[in-house]
Amino acid sequence: MPEISYPAPSGSVPGYLAVPDGTGPWPGVVVVHDAFGMTDDIRRITDRFAGAGYLTLTPALFRRGNRIRCVVETMRTLSANQGPAVDDLRAAGTYLAADDRCTGKVGVVGFCMGGGFCLLLAPTGTFDAAAPNYGFLPKDLATLRHSCPVVASYGGKDRGLRGAADRLEAALGEVPHDVEEYPNVGHSFMNDWRAPAPLRVVERVAGLQYSRPEAEDAWRRILAFFGEHLGQGQASR
Repeated sequence: MPEISYPAPSGSVPGYLAVPDGTGPWPGVVVVHDAFGMTDDIRRITDRFAGAGYLTLTPALFRRGNRIRCVVETMRTLSANQGPAVDDLRAAGTYLAADDRCTGKVGVVGFCMGGGFCLLLAPTGTFDAAAPNYGFLPKDLATLRHSCPVVASYGGKDRGLRGAADRLEAALGEVPHDVEEYPNVGHSFMNDWRAPAPLRVVERVAGLQYSRPEAEDAWRRILAFFGEHLGQGQASR
């Protein structure tokens, strides 16, 4: 079943696990959702990684206990660079690595809020590669000198993250990385929420519009990078 729970320091965490077809073993991927939580878009992303041959787990960070409290605590953790959400995500990586169906190599990918968590987690030693997408940079950029390999994507029209791609590339130094800024898109260009027509106007105004060409190029780069640093997943769907 896709809906599972796994152990973490603060108690079990619910999650969505997508398993490739076949017998494995496969590299693992932890997906970190954005501030909207476990949406259909995030499930599709999780399934797509499984389709590319990765045992993929998305923790539902807002579902353990009161949702409002979970949202506030998760945002506080991101701001403080430590706390229950970081522990939950590291536990997800450990859980996947210990699964008999996993090769032991595990990457982490995130979007917006999740991208910020990717950059916090990249130097912790838990993950073998990270793919932050339009993620806010950590306060202490020097920690990234000890990061796992990073493939990152940003939008040139993202007003909240101007210059982030260049700053990230400089901070990574000799760490293997692929950082790309797509000039014609804004924030969340990889997230296809498939909102009703009236809400698409709001997305455009807010600069949150999905853009398939740039999204697909980012997917190409992520899968190539993960293939190099995690081991090639065997496409199954």
